Amino acid sequence: MDLFREAIIDHYKHPRHKGNLEDADVHRHETNPFCGDEITIYLKIEDDVVTDAAFDGRGCAISQASASMIMEEIIGMPVTELKEWGKEDVLDLLGIEIGPVRLKCALLPLKALKAGLYGMTEWPD
Repeated sequence: MDLFREAIIDHYKHPRHKGNLEDADVHRHETNPFCGDEITIYLKIEDDVVTDAAFDGRGCAISQASASMIMEEIIGMPVTELKEWGKEDVLDLLGIEIGPVRLKCALLPLKALKAGLYGMTEWPD
């Protein structure tokens, strides 16, 4: 359990894939009105596969670490597989018990990811 907590703190202090992507195929901003956390995700997609991913935002350690871990995990994944992702996939990445108050924080990047993917009207080649 401590290893997972250390990983969350590391991703929060040293986020992976933080920033924006020029000419992203998917760009989606979401906020958590209860705590003020914000996440914007950027994805580049070629042949139905995520070739690059990034996020930007601000908020608590859980939301920012979750975004960092998700971005790291999804590069190379097919969009069709990502559309099947759910709460358990994110909680497995985090590896710790998340209480109901923090659950919205942990799932905010997933919300942005899914909204962005389902909002795409054209698939890039």
